[in-house]
Amino acid sequence: MITVAAQYGAPAAGNPFAVLTAVVAPAILTNACSVLALGTSNRLARVVDRTRVVARELAVVEPGSADYGSWAAQLTGLQVRTQLLVKALRVIYGSLGLFATAALVSVVGSIVTYYGQRILFQVTAGLALLAGAVAVVGLASGCALMVQETRLAVQNLAEEAKMHGRAGK
Repeated sequence: MITVAAQYGAPAAGNPFAVLTAVVAPAILTNACSVLALGTSNRLARVVDRTRVVARELAVVEPGSADYGSWAAQLTGLQVRTQLLVKALRVIYGSLGLFATAALVSVVGSIVTYYGQRILFQVTAGLALLAGAVAVVGLASGCALMVQETRLAVQNLAEEAKMHGRAGK
């Protein structure tokens, strides 16, 4: 069987660690996605908390006042940030699932290679590559959404500092 696997171009045929080699990259990227999802979830929780505070402040401020406009603008910014974070979470969780799928399909591909199933090997290799590639694109998209949300968070902080500066005068 090992000579058949080598015949199909299996890397390091006969090496029991070849399967681990095929699984390591998706596994590490799965871990990276998990950490990014955790951080994104924490950011979402912070935005939800801040939205509650701003909504409470907005409820007690006189409509039409300068403070009301500032609080309302901040609430609008928080809603945009929430939407960005939810999109980022969706994409990151999708990537997480795809990286896990790529790792599993890589293991299956290694097993079918051992048994000399050339067509199944090619199918699993293609599926693993496709799942991994789509997951990388998703991970990059999630990161781009996080950068955009961070930019809005910094703008929001600057506007809040201006608000406090006006209140102190």
